Amino acid sequence: MSRPGLILKLSCPDQAGIVAKIANYVAGHRGNLVEFNQFSDQLGSKFFARLEIETADLDVDVQDFMDGFGTLGRSLQADWHFRRLPYRMRAAVLVTKTDHCLNEILWRTELGELPVEITSIIGNRPNCRPHAEHARIPFHLVDMDADKPAGFAEIRKLLREQDVELVILARFMQILPDDFCREFAGRVINIHHSFLPAFIGANPYQQAYERGVKLIGATCHYVTADLDAGPIIEQEVERVHHFHTPADLVRLGRNCERNAIAKGIRYHVHDRTIIDGHRAIVFPD
Repeated sequence: MSRPGLILKLSCPDQAGIVAKIANYVAGHRGNLVEFNQFSDQLGSKFFARLEIETADLDVDVQDFMDGFGTLGRSLQADWHFRRLPYRMRAAVLVTKTDHCLNEILWRTELGELPVEITSIIGNRPNCRPHAEHARIPFHLVDMDADKPAGFAEIRKLLREQDVELVILARFMQILPDDFCREFAGRVINIHHSFLPAFIGANPYQQAYERGVKLIGATCHYVTADLDAGPIIEQEVERVHHFHTPADLVRLGRNCERNAIAKGIRYHVHDRTIIDGHRAIVFPD
């Protein structure tokens, strides 16, 4: 949205008349609804929505419009969140050795597809430093081998100092401690190959080749204290044929990982996700 506006995300118990009440509130203040995505979960009896609202012609101040929505939101027993447009979300990227996901993020950010401001790239190996330097983004090398708790303490200090809203694990090969996951709950996105738990450990693509898999893929998800079990944002798959070698599987897997993490970040920074327990409601664009 190029004009001044708001994104509104909302979840509440499902009930009759929600859409009309929200639309009437927006129209009553001369706001213009340019997008209204909704989902009624019949199994869970919950309602989810994402709205984009043009605010150039509002008859009240934007802050007063957001504050005034509270009366309606409380009557609906809703959880809601407003974000002003335009904006860029402050994000840090954590890496280890491989760079294909990092490069995808840098490229799409440069194109303007991802409204993010990458505050820094943090690595527990120096491999990705040249990419950070080329993009003129600060690179912080954090030793995780000698003292892992101290390493994570340093990372958390960096994230707090940079006022980071989103942490992207772009093939960061370290398990986040529980307290880290709790502090940044709903703000850490990870990418991993979708062989888990069938092909865990070293060289999963070799294992997949030996088992003759027919599909490989990647999963972008929110990080929780339960390893690789957080709400799923996006998944990508590729068909595997008998003539594909382990090297081909690595190539196909990288494509899945790059696409999945790019879409997952895009959905998150555009406020197109709502976490509902163990799953994520996603309104794709």
